[in-house]
Amino acid sequence: MALRAVVRPILWVLVAVLALGEAAVAHDESAGNRVSLLRDTEIEADIHVMMTPIWKAAGLDPEALHVYLVSDDSINSFVAGGQNIFINSGLLLRADKPNQLVGVLSHETGHIAGGHLYKGAEAMHNASIEEILAMAAAVAATVASRGSGGGGALLGAAGVGQRAYLSFSVTQEATADHAAMNYLDATRQSARGLLQFFEKLQTEELLIGTHEDPYLMDHPLTQQRIDYVREHVERSPYSNNPDPPLYVEMLKRCQAKTAAFTEPPASTLAKYPEQDRSVLARYARAIAYYRMPDLDKALPSIDALIRDAPRDPYFRELKGQMLFENGRISEAVQPYEDALRLNPGAPLLRIELAQVYIENNDPAQNKRAIAYLSDALRTEDKDVDGWHLLATAYGRDNQIGMAALSLAEEGLAADNKKNALAQAVRAEHLLPKSSVAHARAQVIYSQAKELEGSD
Repeated sequence: MALRAVVRPILWVLVAVLALGEAAVAHDESAGNRVSLLRDTEIEADIHVMMTPIWKAAGLDPEALHVYLVSDDSINSFVAGGQNIFINSGLLLRADKPNQLVGVLSHETGHIAGGHLYKGAEAMHNASIEEILAMAAAVAATVASRGSGGGGALLGAAGVGQRAYLSFSVTQEATADHAAMNYLDATRQSARGLLQFFEKLQTEELLIGTHEDPYLMDHPLTQQRIDYVREHVERSPYSNNPDPPLYVEMLKRCQAKTAAFTEPPASTLAKYPEQDRSVLARYARAIAYYRMPDLDKALPSIDALIRDAPRDPYFRELKGQMLFENGRISEAVQPYEDALRLNPGAPLLRIELAQVYIENNDPAQNKRAIAYLSDALRTEDKDVDGWHLLATAYGRDNQIGMAALSLAEEGLAADNKKNALAQAVRAEHLLPKSSVAHARAQVIYSQAKELEGSD
C-alpha cells in the first residue's frame, strides 16, 4: 500500500478515499470518522479467485463485480452502488479460514443477485465510491456516539447510508442467507464457515441486543437465521469439504500483507522475527522495513524475494513502490514495468505505472501513461485519482481538450456536479465536433445535470 501525498501506488488519499496498490492505510488526524479505502491488486485478485465460482453460481459476471477493502478494524461487509462488495479489513484479518470469508461474501452476493440493492436503494446505484464511504463513516460515527461498542459490525449492507439507503429487511437478510447456501452447495463448498462466522459475531455481541442504534436493529442476526444455517450444515453433503489449499495460502498472504500495511511496523517485526524464513514472514518484514522507513533493509529483503520468485508480480510492484515513494522515480520504472508484464490484466498496476511515467517527466513515457490510463479506466471508471492523472498526462502532451474531458470524467466519478458540468462544457468547446470525445463530453454533461447539488 502506498500513502498518496504525490504517490499513487498504494495509498492514494482522495477526499474520503485512499487507494492502495500494495496495501494501504490512511492517517489523517483531521479526518475524524472518515473511512479509508484500501486498494491492492493482489488482495483484490485473490478474493476474486475465491469468489468467482460463487458469482458464476449466482448467475453474475465476475468481471462486473468489484471488491473493495475498507480500512476498519471492525467486522463488517456490505454491498452498495451496484455490484460493489466492501469488506472491512477487520473481517479479512479475523477470518480463521477461507470458508468463513467466502461464506460471508456469498451472503453479500445473495443481496446483489436478489436485486435487493435496487429495491431498497435505487438512489445509491450510481453513487461514487467516496459517497458510499462517506455515508459508511457517518453511520459508524452515529453508532459510536450511541455507545454501541461494536463499531457497527453487520452483514449485508448494514453499515452504509441513511435508513432509506441499503436498509435491508429481515426477510432480505434471510433470503441472502438462503441464496448463499445454495451457491455454496452448487460449488461443493461448505456452509460451515458462514455458521462459524455468525456464531463468532453472536458471541462477541457485535450485533442486535447490544446496540442502541435503531438503524442497526433493522439488520439483526436473529437466532432463527443461525439455526437455519446450522440445519443446512447438518444436512449438506459438502459440509466437511476442506478449503482448497490454494485458498488457504491466498488468505494467509492477504492477511499478512494487510496487517503489515495497517499495523505498526514494530508489531509486524515482532510477529515475524528474522529467524522465520518463510516467504510470508519475509514479505511482511519487507513491508515493515519500507514503512519504518529503512530502505537499506527493505530493498535487499524484496530483492531476495524477487530472486526466489521471479514470476511473482507483487514483489516487483512492492519494490517499485519503495523506490517511487522515496523519490527514486527513474529506478521505479523497471520493477513496475516488470510487474505489469507478469500481470498484464491488472488495471491498478497500469494506473500505478502511469503515475511513475508521469512523474518521471519523459515525453515518451507520458504518451505511454495516456495509453495505460485510458485502458485501465475502462474498468476502474470510478477511480477519481486515475482520471486526474489522465488529465495531467493529456495536459503535458498539449491535448487540452482531452485534459478537460478527463477532468469532467473526474468530476462525474466524484459526484462533483459543478466541476463535471464546467469541464464538460470546456471539453465541448475544445474538441472536434464530430469526434467520439466530443460526444462523450455531451454525455457527461447530461449525466452531471442529473447529479444532486447546485447547477
